Amino acid sequence: MITVDVEPVEGGVVLTPKGRLTVASAPKLRAVATERLEAGDQMLVVDLSGTTFVDSSGLGALVSLLKSARQAGGDLRLVAPSEQVSMVLRLTNLDRILQPRATVEDALRD
Repeated sequence: MITVDVEPVEGGVVLTPKGRLTVASAPKLRAVATERLEAGDQMLVVDLSGTTFVDSSGLGALVSLLKSARQAGGDLRLVAPSEQVSMVLRLTNLDRILQPRATVEDALRD
């Protein structure tokens, strides 16, 4: 099971999923993020430091959220992926699209 911490920041929100981002848990992240977009947050920062594993459904959720955020006039930024998550992003070339940052501050500044 995954938990998603929500921390409002100026202009957006930091979402911190903790656990495994898989077919079973990706809908929860998607629901929380969609709720925040509908509430008017434009910048979604997803802090992956507590995410231990991501599968294709988790990747699909991240790409879907990127699209939703951009359609709402905002953006999605990834922060601090673990080595396993970084490897999956590199192998799928999604690191070029999602462009992970080292810190939340970096994500908010860019």
